[in-house]
Amino acid sequence: MDVLVEGERILRVLPDSELEPAVRAKAKTIDLRGRFLMPGMIDAHVHLATPPNRRQAEAILRRDLYGGVTAVRDMADDLRPVGELTRASLVNEIPAPDIYYAALMAGPSFFTDERAGQVSMGGTPGHVPWMQAITKDSDLSLAVAQAKGTWATAIKLYADLPADLVTRITAEAHRQGLLVWAHATLYPAKPSDMVGAGVDAISHACLLIREPDAHIPGWNEPHERVDLAPFRGSDHPALARLFKEMVRHGTILDATLWAYSADTASSTTMPPLPPGSCDDAVGGKITGQAYRAGVPIAAGTDFIGDWTDQWPDVFHELTALATKAGMPNDAILQSATLIGARVAGQQRDMGSIEPGKLANMVALARNPLVDLKNLRSVLMTVKRGRVFARSAFVPLMKGDITDR
Repeated sequence: MDVLVEGERILRVLPDSELEPAVRAKAKTIDLRGRFLMPGMIDAHVHLATPPNRRQAEAILRRDLYGGVTAVRDMADDLRPVGELTRASLVNEIPAPDIYYAALMAGPSFFTDERAGQVSMGGTPGHVPWMQAITKDSDLSLAVAQAKGTWATAIKLYADLPADLVTRITAEAHRQGLLVWAHATLYPAKPSDMVGAGVDAISHACLLIREPDAHIPGWNEPHERVDLAPFRGSDHPALARLFKEMVRHGTILDATLWAYSADTASSTTMPPLPPGSCDDAVGGKITGQAYRAGVPIAAGTDFIGDWTDQWPDVFHELTALATKAGMPNDAILQSATLIGARVAGQQRDMGSIEPGKLANMVALARNPLVDLKNLRSVLMTVKRGRVFARSAFVPLMKGDITDR
């Protein structure tokens, strides 16, 4: 097969025998005989600026790009530096995936959180365009317009929001052309409230354990521990009903299994849960049930790996989807490509190798369908038609990523 690229985009995908000699003579050729070509991968849940750290963000993005990741979905941070990183990536000032990001909305009680202060320096937490406190009396048209003015792709709903307000925010965001990405439980809104409101994606499989509860506490109220035993069998009836509705609505699950593993005990970005309340094993069972029900699963990390790891963080999530959720390799690769493009709202441009889409591709020495470990055989990444050879990757050094 041949993939013919002009500028940033794929012109044609065709058998080698069908490429006209005149076109072959004119084109620059990269010989990949005996190699494997797949779409560029997408990490569907990153945090690049909580708190802002330009050196760290650029190191993570460089590691991602040279490892085959051509786009990331930033799930709400200080959007001033994130916007600048997005621009720098697009104009090739830095080697980095494309970035699609969310402006956050939550109820007022969330904004006592330390992270809200970290991303709002110079302003008042809850009262900056990228991080807004919303109540039933808020002017939602104005709030969404202010969020859209940050050049965000989506609104992220985080916490302290009731179901009726979730529905109103979602409708207004969609009216103004923004996606809505939400935590699966907003305390007090529950997962089925998110799905019923029409959000485009929900995050964190472990937050689905609240779905069977008749009463969901508020953000600042005590959260009683949930009995996890019913979730370990991969056939929870309340979740079966939820997943049926997710399939009907086309709601994507951003599972973030790795974020609930022992590897990430020091995470400062994942939602707070009491110790022992959920982990990657339980989240994996929930995600496996969702996958078998037909729910689209996106591959997101919500955590930063150690500087000694020279491969993208999303590889950890792909491994968890295999070992904890029991998903087959082809479905896992779709989670990091086709579904990743959908959850970022970029399915017209990314996620597959076909004419008209951006030339975002990864060349591998070995077949990842046989073994996900073969993703570590990257020869080169192509992003928007530009080649980034793996041999040119400068390994991270101690200090590039903050010690955790």
